[in-house]
Amino acid sequence: MPLRSPTLRTRTPAVRTSSRAPVRARRPLGRAARSAVLVALAAGLVAAAPAPPLPPPLGVGDRLFPYLGNPGYDVLTYDIALAYPGRNDRPLAGVTHIRAVTTADLERVNLDFTHGTVSSVTVDGRRADFVSSDEDLVITPAAPLDRGRVVDITVTHTSDPRGPADSGGWVRTSDGLAMANQADAAHRVFPCNDHPSDKAFFTFRITAPDRLTVVANGLPGGRERLGGRTTWTYRTAHPMATELAQVSIGDSTVLHRAGPHGLHVRDVVRTADRELLEPWLKDTPRHVEWMEGLVGPYPFENYGLVVADADTGFELETQTLSLFERRLFAESRYPAWYIRSVMVHELSHQWFGDSVSPRVWSDVWLNEGHATWYEARYAEQHGGPTLEARMKAAYAFSDQWRADGGPPAFPKPPVPGDKISIFRPVVYDGAALALYALRTEIGTEAFDRLERRWVAEYRDGTATTADFEALAAEVSGRDLGRFFDAWLYGTTTPPMPGHPDWHVQAPEPAPAAAKAGRGARSVSPVTLAVRGSDHAARAERPVRAGKPG
Repeated sequence: MPLRSPTLRTRTPAVRTSSRAPVRARRPLGRAARSAVLVALAAGLVAAAPAPPLPPPLGVGDRLFPYLGNPGYDVLTYDIALAYPGRNDRPLAGVTHIRAVTTADLERVNLDFTHGTVSSVTVDGRRADFVSSDEDLVITPAAPLDRGRVVDITVTHTSDPRGPADSGGWVRTSDGLAMANQADAAHRVFPCNDHPSDKAFFTFRITAPDRLTVVANGLPGGRERLGGRTTWTYRTAHPMATELAQVSIGDSTVLHRAGPHGLHVRDVVRTADRELLEPWLKDTPRHVEWMEGLVGPYPFENYGLVVADADTGFELETQTLSLFERRLFAESRYPAWYIRSVMVHELSHQWFGDSVSPRVWSDVWLNEGHATWYEARYAEQHGGPTLEARMKAAYAFSDQWRADGGPPAFPKPPVPGDKISIFRPVVYDGAALALYALRTEIGTEAFDRLERRWVAEYRDGTATTADFEALAAEVSGRDLGRFFDAWLYGTTTPPMPGHPDWHVQAPEPAPAAAKAGRGARSVSPVTLAVRGSDHAARAERPVRAGKPG
């Protein structure tokens, strides 16, 4: 059907309502009544009723994103149907079905949604009123919802891939679209409860012209062709946070290979890039095997990379299908060990961040610190710098990172207008440094048991920093309260156990204009040696400072 250009709903959204009561026919006013109305108008006695105030946007109380997510219900499933018109500069038509269970009595239901036009909403098949309030879609069902009730919500809407590229959501590629929803941008694509604390199962039904290939999270559920268009269906076998959703639409080839224990590995690449990328992608099964040797079985139904020809400046751990930027592989500025270690970084997120998701965004260090830890360990074994050298270099900058971004487990709020600026160096190398200190403090054997138990006991769920601290104390048999207070919440870096010769540099004031963002891949102040078999070059190590990944 023809698509209407949607109204952008960001800071000052347009208000739309639906399901108005039918207007009943009225008898015409008599002459005397009409005269009385005219006199009253002339005297200024009749004024238009003021518009009712918008219901406020809600949130789950996340310290870093106060209005993200919504209270009062728990989403069980999403069923998202999107129709791609064949061009990435036009809105997609969408229908999102949400099944949830209420956890409180509700007169209204808030969903996170912006950057699309809503044309109708139903709750349990009955039309519902709705209005946009900032980045919330506020739904008023025909009747209040009691606590403990399973409810089905259907939203008919558009999903607009246009707009600022650094705001997240859809990523416009040279041949179509992909998604980058971290940390708070899934609701720029589809209505949802956009917070990692509310994981759910997903079904995607994506319709596109026959010439294009569609791949999404999870397992394929079949294809249907009709009138030159194909609908592709995918379903996740495990619950997923909204920020980890991925849909790739483009002129793509899907490469299939076998991973450990028969794991299905599939990679999505531009058809023109198949030969260019194969030398890198063929290593993924070995990467999975390497990670399994350290932390246990891979937690999902399949894995692979989607390599997008787009200027993102970052990679992203979307569940079962990590997003990579083409130029990471195509440009020769990065050494091979570094590229492969970044592949391991995103792979390790499948355990740390995807399977075990943060309960609140202040817990993001549990994602990025662990991913950086395994990235560094892989690099050490495959031609990169030693773990000790990298951690010593990170230690020198740790006070600066804490001054700029806060402690690892209590990061500073995002810069206004730049929500992904929570992804600062302190939650990457700064958090990996805390893990290095923990391993030194409790011993390698206890640390390795902690890592395996963490991903096993919290698999498919969410967890907090307090959960990690409690498990570490249990595994080690020690009271680690003072250790964690200093390393995770201290404004300055504690002494490194076993390394009295390590010193931190005094922090310098950050430039007033400095701001993290989604631009070109950032460069860490840490410069590390690149160790090759027959040469000793040096390279600046890119990091995802200010970017997801």
